[in-house]
Amino acid sequence: MFDTATETAADGQAGTQRHCDAIVVGAGLGGLYALHRLRGLGLSVRVFEAGSDIGGTWFWNRYPGARCDVESMEYSYSFSNDLQQDWKWPERYGTQPEILRYINHVADRFDLRRDITLNTRVRAARFDREAGLWTIETDRGERVSAPFCVMASGNLSTPRVPDFKGLENFRGKWYHTGLWPQEGVDFTGQRVAVIGTGSSGVQMIPLVAAQADQLTVFQRTANFSLPARNAPLDPARERAHKEQYEARRRAALDTPFGIAGHPAPTKAAWEVSEEERERAFEAKWAEGGSISFLYSYTDLLVNKESNDTAAEFVRQKIRAIVRNPATAELLAPKDHPIGTKRLCLDTNYYETYNRNNVALVDVRADPIQEITATGLRTRDREYGPFDAIAFATGFDAMTGALREIDIRVADGPALAEEWEAGPRTNLGLMVAGFPNMFIITGPGSPSVKTQMILAIEQHTDWIADCLSHLRANGYRQIEAEPAAQEAWVRHVNEVADSTLYPLANSWYTGANIPGKPRVFMPYVGGFAGYKKTCDAVAANGYEGFALRR
Repeated sequence: MFDTATETAADGQAGTQRHCDAIVVGAGLGGLYALHRLRGLGLSVRVFEAGSDIGGTWFWNRYPGARCDVESMEYSYSFSNDLQQDWKWPERYGTQPEILRYINHVADRFDLRRDITLNTRVRAARFDREAGLWTIETDRGERVSAPFCVMASGNLSTPRVPDFKGLENFRGKWYHTGLWPQEGVDFTGQRVAVIGTGSSGVQMIPLVAAQADQLTVFQRTANFSLPARNAPLDPARERAHKEQYEARRRAALDTPFGIAGHPAPTKAAWEVSEEERERAFEAKWAEGGSISFLYSYTDLLVNKESNDTAAEFVRQKIRAIVRNPATAELLAPKDHPIGTKRLCLDTNYYETYNRNNVALVDVRADPIQEITATGLRTRDREYGPFDAIAFATGFDAMTGALREIDIRVADGPALAEEWEAGPRTNLGLMVAGFPNMFIITGPGSPSVKTQMILAIEQHTDWIADCLSHLRANGYRQIEAEPAAQEAWVRHVNEVADSTLYPLANSWYTGANIPGKPRVFMPYVGGFAGYKKTCDAVAANGYEGFALRR
């Protein structure tokens, strides 16, 4: 299509050089859809995946209780109506095994596996401007060249294991939620420590507590969590949803979070009485789900006083559920507005702390100093013995996977060096100075602040349309213009600064990674407005991007 050679070497043969039209890094939800769309353009595509199978986030995160916090009827591909009509989700929120089964079904249904190389980590990517080719190098000694490279490496794909002193001396077993053993872990009868109470910890802790003889939870930061109200999917509700699927998908494009079915709020919280607010919050609490709760009023993410009313409502719920007042106060977040960090969904999370075999330790007041042979030591005391430690300590989010690859143009600076002060992109799709390299749900796009599969499809469709435009008009290269990139970065920051998001130390800003620059990475101006901007850029001949023949 772009006058490059077709593939010339057997799959997986180390030390070989191959050529194709496009390289895709990652075989999660983003990489699979990119393969499907680019193949549909007539391109020869090769996908590289570090894991032993496809699935990305849903392959690696096999910890107990792993479940999506977007309803399953929404958290799915929309590109095939037959697919969305045929697939049957058993529950309101999909579990990790069920989502992975769905992903494998999609790969088989659309014959995607033949273009995917597994167990292969991309170590480096170099662009030769004169040849107009990206060449990637893998940890298996393979080199593959293509004019276009699509980074589908994911937003939450680089697990962070804290570098606690002494971890190597621990005589028990330790795990990370993002690197969970495929065979699972049975904690029956064990003394277990869970470190971290973000989304993974909130989902995992109730199930570990039900198995373990004793569970000690080490919390640095309390997080707001709402009840998921998960249940088997009602057949009548499923049938009605499928009858309206295409209309609901279109409607989702015009919403801030990329999810239809939640009526947009019409009033600010301060415009109604305290009694009316309480009734609204109670209804949302009973309904379950995070988007619905944040949709209670128009100003919960921009007005601190309004946000305080929602935050205090949830804190009061925690105090009512957790019987020990001191534990309840530790679990009630007071250092950030509700919704400015990832708003968790749970099943019986707070109730778990009423169990006799569960204890909560505040490691903000008494920080962990080291892991010992049998447990761990904080500044003031020792804990243990433990048979196992589970780290629910999150990820080097948004940029971690890209920074791990040595990406550069010829002998220029690496992308990691360019991003030393924080990521800079145009629309979250491309980086100035790196031609023909696209990012799916990159920093500067709505990504993790919207329904991720919708964001993936929107980005991938934009990339596919862009490549069609290049082909139709004889262009060989496209690159983000520095001025346009700087303007977009300013806009992303201005939008974030107009909200309450910067008031939280979250992984949205890289605050969970020591030494990582504090930059607000997602675009929080809403999916609908973002998509309109992307569409306008394309309609104006890819304004803000330099196209070269």
